[in-house]
Amino acid sequence: MWRALALRPRAIALVDGLFEQVPSVWHRELLDALGAGVRVLGGASMGALRAAELAPFGMTGVGTIARWVAEGRVDDDAVALLHAGPEHGWAPFTVPLVNVLHAAARARAAGVLSAREARALEAAALRLFYQDRTWPALLAALGRRWTAAARARWAAWAAGGLPDLKAEDARATIRAAARAERRAARRR
Repeated sequence: MWRALALRPRAIALVDGLFEQVPSVWHRELLDALGAGVRVLGGASMGALRAAELAPFGMTGVGTIARWVAEGRVDDDAVALLHAGPEHGWAPFTVPLVNVLHAAARARAAGVLSAREARALEAAALRLFYQDRTWPALLAALGRRWTAAARARWAAWAAGGLPDLKAEDARATIRAAARAERRAARRR
């Protein structure tokens, strides 16, 4: 973050970070950016967490995950997942809880799952450690909580691709920072 400040940005988007491998972005770095008059926006993952923590100091949360964190609906473990390294494009191995919650809500809104079936999916996701949470593991963890008909409806719906809330929020955060940068440039 401090290296980015040397470039004199008008806005910074914080989206993601690595857990358990390297130090996370420090609050002090973000506070320094805010103190320098930089608009700091966060969403999707680490950005959503930091935005909720630093909202009183002017950091802006963007997206559903940032709102959920600020409301206390989810915590830091809800955005965690295992993924490949840069040589494999950071491909995910597991599913973050926020994506399961979002998929359950979308499936319910689409009439694919009943409220009870959506709650069962969410409960199964909450019981699985983030390093074990994959779609096959989730479906297995449901056991008899879903009927064969519910599984068939889910499979047909999921075949079209499951929603990725973290990716959606990351794109929204970057777009919001780009808009903030353009607005600040016009004022100068």
